[in-house]
Amino acid sequence: MLTKKIEKALNDQIVLEAYASNSYLAMASWCEGKGLRGATKFYYAQSDEERVHMLKLVKYVNASGGSANITAVKSPESSYKTLQETFEAALKQEKAVSQSINQLVELTFNDKDYTTHNFLQWYVQEQHEEEALFRSILDLFALADKDGKSLIIIDNEIMKIRNEVEAG
Repeated sequence: MLTKKIEKALNDQIVLEAYASNSYLAMASWCEGKGLRGATKFYYAQSDEERVHMLKLVKYVNASGGSANITAVKSPESSYKTLQETFEAALKQEKAVSQSINQLVELTFNDKDYTTHNFLQWYVQEQHEEEALFRSILDLFALADKDGKSLIIIDNEIMKIRNEVEAG
């Protein structure tokens, strides 16, 4: 049985995961409008992943005797100047999610809710992988020339990265 404090924190995380899903959906839409097929595919898949993360939390809260609250989510940013800017925003977002997960893990440990603490370990590992993924993509931009000629190459590399992630 979840304490009210942990239930609220998990519900806050649900909102954060829903926002991340919407944010990636907005990034996918922006990329699609720019003809960036690789980044479009990447962000649509990221949006789906975040929704899965949210649903996993919803199901856990409900199965643990709590009540998952599905609330409105603020509108994400939907306009960007460059593709690189989308990935910088995405990394910033992933860092915020990681921080939230870490605070949640600390709360469950301090409250001796070891079942929820154990459940959250998957999210800890997932966030480590997500941050590393976005850093690796931003590394591509650092290597590229600044006049835009490398954008199509970067977009193709993003598609390859997404395919590798999906392959496992």
